[in-house]
Amino acid sequence: MQLLYQVDTIITYFYIRAKNNRDPGILLLFNNSAFMVSNGDMELRQALQNFASTAADIYLPGISIDTIIFGSHRGKLKILLLRFGDADTYSLPAGYIEKKEDIDDAAIRILHERTGLSKIFLEQFYVSGKSDRIPKQIFSEVFKNLNLTLPANNWFSQRFISVCYYALVDFEAAQIKTETIFSEIKWFDVKKLPPLLFDHHEIIKKALKRLQADLDHKLQESTLLPEPFTMAELQKLYEAVFQKKFVRTNFQRKLLATGRLERLEKKYSGKAHKAPYLYKFRKGGY
Repeated sequence: MQLLYQVDTIITYFYIRAKNNRDPGILLLFNNSAFMVSNGDMELRQALQNFASTAADIYLPGISIDTIIFGSHRGKLKILLLRFGDADTYSLPAGYIEKKEDIDDAAIRILHERTGLSKIFLEQFYVSGKSDRIPKQIFSEVFKNLNLTLPANNWFSQRFISVCYYALVDFEAAQIKTETIFSEIKWFDVKKLPPLLFDHHEIIKKALKRLQADLDHKLQESTLLPEPFTMAELQKLYEAVFQKKFVRTNFQRKLLATGRLERLEKKYSGKAHKAPYLYKFRKGGY
């Protein structure tokens, strides 16, 4: 069965709690069964032991997926993040790749689990491969504290690289799916991110830079800005992505000159002369 979140994040949570002298109590969803666990609980110990013993038969070794899910709300660019238990840090939605699963299909599955959306614009943009991105002592110390035995050739001893995808989704259509192992699944303004695990800050920086480079040609393939929209709404999205202001007249002239926009009827506001025009993306227009 699919463990719905990366075990390395669960173990890191225990590690952080132990360093802070706290007694961790969490809900772990494993094999579709919910367990209330603490650092000495037999069910948790057995679940982690089983995963360490069987993961090598189920998942591709040494590789995981991290996803950056972008949404736009009220002129702000948002990113979906997860918090585990009462940890002070958040993390990106992530997961492992089953041996018989295409890597893109694994990313789509992870995104569907987080957003409930099936049709999602998805782009692979980076591979995170620094040798020290996840300190190995985390796993050995936690397993030792839980009196667990790591197999000689165990799942956690290997080096992991992460294949990173960014997704552009309709903020309003996304159905955020909470699970028992998460205390919070929340949208954050890209300018106001909380502390993050591992190298997730660096991954988000790279995702934003790639989105800035891709936006002109990828926006119309996604649902980041649902149609129809006003020129003001389009400008606010661009300003949120590029994190700077644009002169209205220059922005409008530049976007219209691309031929990618089709003007529709005026937006009703009760005052015809002040109603802004609505737009949609022209199919195949670049």
